[in-house]
Amino acid sequence: MGKFVISKDAKGEFRFKLNAGNGETILASEGYTTKANCENGIESVRTNSQHDERFEKKTSSNGKHYFNLKATNGQVIGTSEMYESTSGRDNGIASVKSNAPAANVDDKTV
Repeated sequence: MGKFVISKDAKGEFRFKLNAGNGETILASEGYTTKANCENGIESVRTNSQHDERFEKKTSSNGKHYFNLKATNGQVIGTSEMYESTSGRDNGIASVKSNAPAANVDDKTV
């Protein structure tokens, strides 16, 4: 089963990662100024990950593939790692869809 991990970065901002059952990070957030906003971001991932149209498939300038998960307002909630192939990226999307709804939260900031 996947899990969300909340941490604080060097600037003191809260971030979350969604890890698959094997521990691999499949989605990472932007920085949030408060833990409450970070927790809201996690809930937004749970909800928005169940809608195909919220996944934006992208290709980076170096030819690697990744995706953004967006909220209904178009704001990016999380970004995937870089994948060598489109099938790897698509598997990453499938992993977010299956792991996010029931993932536990591991708060490393307490």
